[in-house]
Amino acid sequence: MSSAILLVGGMGTRLQPLTLSTPKPMLNVAGVPFTEHQIVKAREAGITEIVLATSFKAELFEPYFGNGEKFGISIKYAVEKEPLGTGGAIRNAAAMLSGQGPVAIFNGDVLSAHDLAGQISFHQSNKADVTLYLTEVADARAFGAVEYESDFRVRAFNEKMENPPTNMINAGCYIFAREVIDSIPENEVISVERQTFPKLLEEQARVFAYVDRSYWLDIGTPAALLKATKDLLSGAMYSAATPALTGGCYISPTAKVDSSAEIEAGTVIGAEAIVEAGVRLQGAVVGKGARVGARSILIDTFIADGAVVPPAVIAESNFLGF
Repeated sequence: MSSAILLVGGMGTRLQPLTLSTPKPMLNVAGVPFTEHQIVKAREAGITEIVLATSFKAELFEPYFGNGEKFGISIKYAVEKEPLGTGGAIRNAAAMLSGQGPVAIFNGDVLSAHDLAGQISFHQSNKADVTLYLTEVADARAFGAVEYESDFRVRAFNEKMENPPTNMINAGCYIFAREVIDSIPENEVISVERQTFPKLLEEQARVFAYVDRSYWLDIGTPAALLKATKDLLSGAMYSAATPALTGGCYISPTAKVDSSAEIEAGTVIGAEAIVEAGVRLQGAVVGKGARVGARSILIDTFIADGAVVPPAVIAESNFLGF
């Protein structure tokens, strides 16, 4: 059995007010909760069981995903009453796994096209303790910068610094040997980035870098949410979880769209949203329960859940209701 843990306990403060009532991983991206894209990616890579490590608004995940049967994968839920950090969350969630082999760990806010099956195979062929997925970014200051040797053995893990030594970053997907997970203290706040990885390197554990420069995006801001949706709708990024589109758009079956509205490619209209007469939407995201007033023109614009756009508003590259 191939196992995974998905870290979905964060609050998503950069996305407020969207995340005041909905945890970041449950925000819709291209018509479905972001977590659905990650669960389907895991399934496509051959993973058969996944534990969601939840904390903030934990009660919102299970009603949607259930036991995973409709997604073709076993899903369980590990709830942290108090946030335990990345390492503590992994240790807590691993107790619910039934498989005994290596475990794939996903951060709950990364959309990527990286080859997960390839990363797992690379981990096994190197008899690694931990394998980090790395990608290259223009500016690594906001991320963990990782240095490695020519044989891809990791030599240094530098968490968020002003002058990073490399632009190769920790891209938020790891493969852990079960023994490494078992070595993380139980019921303690532990950061894998600041504590576990440096300790493993100090002990000369077999920590490897799996380098993949394909599509990668941190969805932690409204602008990134909008980009993720547009890329999934246009095909710039593929996810098997993206629902069927009409003319490059996704319109929820429960949305009400006036017949005179022009809905152009790259647009998502969420559940129970209302789009009034004469509206033109191009590359727009209309959140759940939002209303777009008559004759408004919105281009590359994100409307928050429940927001009301007055009539005749013209906006481009904007964020309304935030």
